[in-house]
Amino acid sequence: QVQLVESGGGLVQPGGSLRLSCAASGSILRVNIMGWYRQAPGKEREMVATITNGGSANYHDSVKGRFTISLDNTKTTGYLQMNSLKIEDTAVYYCNADVRCDMWRRPSSYWGQGTQVTVSS
Repeated sequence: QVQLVESGGGLVQPGGSLRLSCAASGSILRVNIMGWYRQAPGKEREMVATITNGGSANYHDSVKGRFTISLDNTKTTGYLQMNSLKIEDTAVYYCNADVRCDMWRRPSSYWGQGTQVTVSS
């Protein structure tokens, strides 16, 4: 199976920065897409940013120009650099990866455990 381990969340003041990490491990043939999603209390989970194995990135309009998603050279560890953080960025952030594990099954999606990001003065 595949495991996603997230780290980097915490408490930060408005205007500050955080860097989230997502390390994928297990039976991985290829990570097709890795993304970050967030969920605040009472709200639906929303896409923050995604990146393909080839490096094509997409961002939610609310984070464009402030957040940057990337993959390391192994294409199994992803990062979300968050700058100019706002109070409304407060949420639990979840890593997601679309992974091909073997030659027999179609790619499957896996979720990390979530990491809390709190932006408060």
